[in-house]
Amino acid sequence: MKDFDHLMSVWQAQPKQDQLSVDEVLRQVKKGIRSITSQLYWGIVAMGAVLALTFLILFFFVFQSWLTYVGITIMLVTMLLYSIMIIRNYRILNKRDSTLNPTEYLQDLKEYQKNRAKVAGWFYYLYVLLISLGLSLYFVEVLRNSTILYKVLVYGLTFVWIMFLTFYYKKRIFKNEEEKLNLIIEKLERLQGQFE
Repeated sequence: MKDFDHLMSVWQAQPKQDQLSVDEVLRQVKKGIRSITSQLYWGIVAMGAVLALTFLILFFFVFQSWLTYVGITIMLVTMLLYSIMIIRNYRILNKRDSTLNPTEYLQDLKEYQKNRAKVAGWFYYLYVLLISLGLSLYFVEVLRNSTILYKVLVYGLTFVWIMFLTFYYKKRIFKNEEEKLNLIIEKLERLQGQFE
């Protein structure tokens, strides 16, 4: 019986989890979501500008080789698919106010988190692969009359840039966003647990 009393006293001495302030949590959630949606917004703007430029090149420049048109088309379609995915994720985060129905908002955030996991996974690598293929086909004609040194320099810099985006930038961006999202979801789940 003495051991039981000792266990009870230790259990009761454990600090209770602090109750979260609803206003404070919702303010922090809005701030975190605003940060993520701001990044997505500027990604949409940048992708729109690059899509417009690629479209102009495809339809207003004359190339001799059909491979160049194939390369530009591959890049255009790939960027269009990525833009659609970014816009979809942006709409998921912006379609509902967290203060109106936090439970549904939490479900939306979890759906967004699953979608971003897909983007961070196989789709990002597919995107980089297709963009690289498109650039390679485009450069065949564009660099046709260039010196070997210039071709090696352009292909080398393009390769280094793609490797940088694939292995450094991707991890940094997606990890930062995932940490913010996990913190937001954890706070909303704790808040939801207080009212159950």
